[in-house]
Amino acid sequence: MAVAQAHTVCNLSVSVKQNSYLLPWVQHVRIAVPVSSCSAFPGAHSELQLIKESRNFRLGARNACNLSASCSHLQQQQQRRSRGEAMVARASEVAVETGTLSLGLDVKETGLDHSRVQLKVQVPSSVCKDCYEQVLREFSKQAKVSLLPIPGFRSGKDVPESVLIDHVGADQIRSSAVEAVLKRTLPEAMSSVAGRSLKDSEHILTKFSDLVDDFVPEKSLSYELAVDVAPEVRWNPENGYKNLKVKVECEANEAEAARKAADAELQSRLKDLGSLQAISGRGMEMGDVAIIDVSATRLNEDGTAGDEIFSCKQKGFQLDTDGGGSFLPGFVEALVGIQIGETRTFDLTFPETWEQESLRGLQARFTVEGKELFTRQIPELSDELAPQLVANCTNIPEVKEVLLKKHAEQVERVKKQATRFAVANALTRVVDVEIPNSLLEEQGRQMYAAKLIELQASMKLPRDQLVALSSAEMVQNYLDAQRSRISDSVKQSLAVAEIYKQENLKISDEELDMEVNSAIEEFKRYDQEYDDARVREQARELLEGSKVLDWLTEHADITFVPKQLS
Repeated sequence: MAVAQAHTVCNLSVSVKQNSYLLPWVQHVRIAVPVSSCSAFPGAHSELQLIKESRNFRLGARNACNLSASCSHLQQQQQRRSRGEAMVARASEVAVETGTLSLGLDVKETGLDHSRVQLKVQVPSSVCKDCYEQVLREFSKQAKVSLLPIPGFRSGKDVPESVLIDHVGADQIRSSAVEAVLKRTLPEAMSSVAGRSLKDSEHILTKFSDLVDDFVPEKSLSYELAVDVAPEVRWNPENGYKNLKVKVECEANEAEAARKAADAELQSRLKDLGSLQAISGRGMEMGDVAIIDVSATRLNEDGTAGDEIFSCKQKGFQLDTDGGGSFLPGFVEALVGIQIGETRTFDLTFPETWEQESLRGLQARFTVEGKELFTRQIPELSDELAPQLVANCTNIPEVKEVLLKKHAEQVERVKKQATRFAVANALTRVVDVEIPNSLLEEQGRQMYAAKLIELQASMKLPRDQLVALSSAEMVQNYLDAQRSRISDSVKQSLAVAEIYKQENLKISDEELDMEVNSAIEEFKRYDQEYDDARVREQARELLEGSKVLDWLTEHADITFVPKQLS
């Protein structure tokens, strides 16, 4: 529920989701489960496990983001069929299939901003004439076998060219011929940027209608296209990634932090062994457990109630007043004294550090009804309870030792994670690269898709809401609002890839096989489909990125400073 969030030693589990663009593989998350729900102790995850949990939403996320696009594509196909344009497409494809290998194009290249190249292509008249004639032959063949019926001409009879043109339409034939010219010439036109161009980034700048208007079979045809190319990664200063200066916030006293966390867990486990006793005749006090129904609405500027906040709605929510700092500040305090059957309404503001990003800074009006009230009977700590508190322990000192060791290791892992995240963020400040728009859009769509899948996993959105959130407008709004963040993501991805190459880092076949097998096991555990080649590609990206982070951490100038209390 939105009024509660997991309380951990460190907010790294949140940071993974909010900063999951740190490496090129992180948006390929394969487990559609929120990071914070994977364990009772999110901060205790290994660095590798946190990466794995934040990288492979892509398989499911791609479907979420493409729902609207798929529907639109199907509609366009149906419209083409109804207009008879499928025949035009077939005619142009035949013209391409029978084309020659060397076309004699004149291609001039001009560099543009943002790692983009403009190509001006001059198509010789011989190519235009050949495409036009082959399109005519294809239409004629279709007419001859009655796939394109022409009144007055029986199946098997040749149709005069003038009659065919009148029936199909001169504009339609020119349009099909231009389409054939583009399909045939684009591969050769793009050959000048072969090895540099980014997949699916080419875009014809010249309007298609202008090309159709200008098309004459006996004359040459010109068009312009732009394509994104792999950007050059530069370092400022030169080789700046080799000695990053990083400050990392960590516990001022790691031993004390581990002890406090161990004591808190021991108390929590002891409390779980207790029993609840129903009470009546008084209101809720601190230490009680209450069963409540909760709802909330957004507050308008004039103080009136606005739209409902669905993530805050909960019936039969168990409110443990000893839940520590995991609840919305002021929520528990506002309910002290509430009676069974009583309804209270109060206003609260979500803090800017709240885990659910969409609620940060939001003013909300809560309505809470008390349903049941219990007091907790906690047993006295004794050696007899040791096996129930921690398996295989026979006395309380053993229990405390096990828990202390666990949290000492957790504090160390959190410190390591914080260091790696700080190093990755510092990398952004020393890399200088012109990011192609196609890379920004692709990464932004993956990040948005991952957020949708995470939202779906936590809130179980109905399909119509998921489709609405997947609309082109919603995706574009996200791309515009998060452009700076997406840019940092792409920068880090490009920088990591460059460092892996420059420093000649390697991963072994054994490491790759282990990661692939681990990924496949997870897919099978969650009954998800997967593609072997894609899984192997993602595993390689994961390991390469991890190698780079290890190398950067080893060579960085790291200063540890006490964590600031919030």
